[in-house]
Formats: sequence, C-alpha cells, structure tokens
Amino acid sequence: MTGVRELRLCVTASDYDEALRFYRDVLGLEEREAFTSEDGRVTILEAGRATLEIIDPNHSEFIDRVEVGKRVAGHIRVAFEVDDSKEATERLEAAGAEVIAEPTRTPWNSLNARLSAPAGLQLTLFQEL
Repeated sequence: MTGVRELRLCVTASDYDEALRFYRDVLGLEEREAFTSEDGRVTILEAGRATLEIIDPNHSEFIDRVEVGKRVAGHIRVAFEVDDSKEATERLEAAGAEVIAEPTRTPWNSLNARLSAPAGLQLTLFQEL
C-alpha cells in the first residue's frame, strides 16, 4: 500500500466563475471546501471515487474511434460515471458544453458521450449498462 488516499485533479480555469458554475451547479459535483485570499480563489469539488486510468497511445486512439469516430483527445481526458449519459449530455450541452459525440454504446458495455467543457477539459460521460 502506498498510503495514497485521494486523487485530486487540479484544473486552472481562466473563467473561474463559469467553470465553477458548470461543474458544481450543472454537473452536480458537491462543494467540499472553498478558499479565497488576496492571491485568488480555489474550490474543491467532490467527484465520487477517483481512479487513475493509464492508457497506451494505441488504446487511446481505439477509445476515441469507438466514442467519437476519430482521434480527438489530448493526453488528458476526464471521465465521469453518470446515471444517465443521454440526460447528462443534454444538460451539460444546454449549459454551454460542446457535444463532440452523442452517447454511443461501447464494446465494454457502457454508454459513452464526449464533450468539450469549460476550463479546456474534454469529458467522457459514461453510463454502465
């Protein structure tokens, strides 16, 4: 055991208020803590259980082909498990995310959508079937 107790993805958002609204208020991540000082602001949002998925370039390209039809992701993509990927995709699109690919059934039996979201993040919304 390594003693690691939490994975925290730290994202610098040029439009902090928009990113906070999108991820907290629209996606529904619960606010754990928020801090403000003369040096700026930070909000920590709960995103459920965290995992780190290490993917080789060939498999990453395969995932993009399955979910989107072509290679689109950079070296980091954030995936959120949701109860209903179609509903979540519609809700996030209405809040300003760009849908790259509508929910698609994958060979690993999930329903995955791909979006471009605030703070320059590419998101996969996945629903286990």
